[in-house]
Amino acid sequence: LISSVDPKFLNLTKVDDQIYSEFRKTFRDLKIDVLDPEELKSEPAKEKWRPFCLRFEGVVEDFNYGTLLRLDCRKDYTEENTIFGE
Repeated sequence: LISSVDPKFLNLTKVDDQIYSEFRKTFRDLKIDVLDPEELKSEPAKEKWRPFCLRFEGVVEDFNYGTLLRLDCRKDYTEENTIFGE
């Protein structure tokens, strides 16, 4: 599904636009093309991520499930280029 549709037309939930808008308000300076694991898993990062995720409790099913993320979006999913985000 993800590779067969242009991502700008792909919606995984009915609130994708709201999630992205809230994400950008909360994480204004977070680079998303090349992720720094420290910016995702450090204690200060967790203090921001947890409240962000909790905003979608009851709005998005399985709102607090983890996901695999590529650290560098230009590279494939490999062990070295993948992190588990909770």
